[in-house]
Amino acid sequence: MTIEKSKFFTQLRVRFAETDLQGHVFFGNYLIYFDEALTQYQHAIGVTFQDLLNAGVDMFYIRSECEYKSRAFFEDVLNVHARVGSIGNSSITFEFAAIKAHNDELVATGKIVAVIIDPQTKKPTRVPEAFRDAIAKYENQNS
Repeated sequence: MTIEKSKFFTQLRVRFAETDLQGHVFFGNYLIYFDEALTQYQHAIGVTFQDLLNAGVDMFYIRSECEYKSRAFFEDVLNVHARVGSIGNSSITFEFAAIKAHNDELVATGKIVAVIIDPQTKKPTRVPEAFRDAIAKYENQNS
């Protein structure tokens, strides 16, 4: 996984509770950081999770992965970058990179694969055109 900086990022400051006995961020917290970046990315493109629910679809995470490149510590500020890597018929692959704000050191990269589902049947359904269009517009704007 080679994603580094992308158009969108959100800043997070590592809290003490997110570190482990070794003093660095506990590995599982990077998935929380990626989830937060995805939520903020959706706000940036103008299609939030609630907008998806209002459109009659839901989004389930079906896979996540993270590669650890270096360590982050209490009070480090991380720029957590997010972008869409690919869109299938019913799936979207989101890609992430956590980078130290003060020196651009890559800390972790990751992916979350989500599937759009019909909330009644819980079966995959097509990614809504409004979501596809919002992603394309955002990613292609001032690239």
